[in-house]
Amino acid sequence: MASIHGDDFGKTKAGVPVGRYTLTTETISVKVLTRGCALYEVNVPDRKGNTANVCSNMKSLADYEDRRTCFGAFVGRFANRIAHASFDLDGTTYTLANNHFGHTLHGGPGGLDTVVWNVERAVADDHEAIVELSYRSPDGDEGYPGNLDLRVAYTLLENRLRMEYTATTDKRTIINLTNHAFWNLAGAGSPSALDHTLTLAADRYLPVREGLIPTGDIASVEGTALDFRAGRQVGERISDITEPWFAGGYDHCMILYNKPKGELSFAAKLVDPSSGRSMTVETTEPALQFYSGNFLDGTIVSAEGKTFPKQSLLCLEMQHYPDSPHQPAFPSTILEPGDTYRQTTIHTFGVEP
Repeated sequence: MASIHGDDFGKTKAGVPVGRYTLTTETISVKVLTRGCALYEVNVPDRKGNTANVCSNMKSLADYEDRRTCFGAFVGRFANRIAHASFDLDGTTYTLANNHFGHTLHGGPGGLDTVVWNVERAVADDHEAIVELSYRSPDGDEGYPGNLDLRVAYTLLENRLRMEYTATTDKRTIINLTNHAFWNLAGAGSPSALDHTLTLAADRYLPVREGLIPTGDIASVEGTALDFRAGRQVGERISDITEPWFAGGYDHCMILYNKPKGELSFAAKLVDPSSGRSMTVETTEPALQFYSGNFLDGTIVSAEGKTFPKQSLLCLEMQHYPDSPHQPAFPSTILEPGDTYRQTTIHTFGVEP
């Protein structure tokens, strides 16, 4: 039997109420905030039946407003980076916010992770619980053209969390959406995630220069520290990542195996050997950003009173390639009026022996 329950998470500094919705099945429970359309908790059992929250959060709404960590948040209008904080479209240059070493990161400082979304429905039946949220990003928001109408639906069915995104525009624009959850399957706040085993359905990646801006090249993972095709510990070859802009770990766009556009297929599997918890991810997106929490410093405090030291959390962000507006050889991120952007990503939680 599935259920859903909403409660109050406080008010923003501007006085806007923020809600928190708890979706529950017999297997797991998930909490979603209306601010940032964010995953707040994902509670799953281990091999002994002990339940822990494996998705990072922060202690209070004020913390979310004061420190932009993107913990669990829906990110856009353009996830990841756009070089030089501008792009050209149909003869017009659009100037964006410079919020990352001369570039734009995650839609700008006022991106979709910072706004309060509207709840369109929150329902449950014998099998699944659903919360669907919407937001209109107005023409010119953070510099992007077009009124962009977005919907995000979180559906919890047994041990599967399904995220479905749609967006439409009234003006030609660019779009790249993702969820920016940070994971530790031993329990968010455990001291390291480097002992997790990771499998990626990626045989290529995007080399980058300083600022994590793609060079435009596409490289094979063969023989590199980025080859997770057969599955191995995250920390096994992390010391091979020596470029200073990676801060001693992974922050790479991994290209998923060739597949028809929009097809849902396996992208990644993460396993914590200590608890046995596993997470398998399927997506319709062509790539994922793998980030090993290199800039975490232990100063953020969670709702459970835990902190997050360096590389204690991992991100697997399903998305299009970064800086696509400047790279015509990359898959297009242009959204046309009359078309609908769609993304589906499914996280399935399980237990290994």
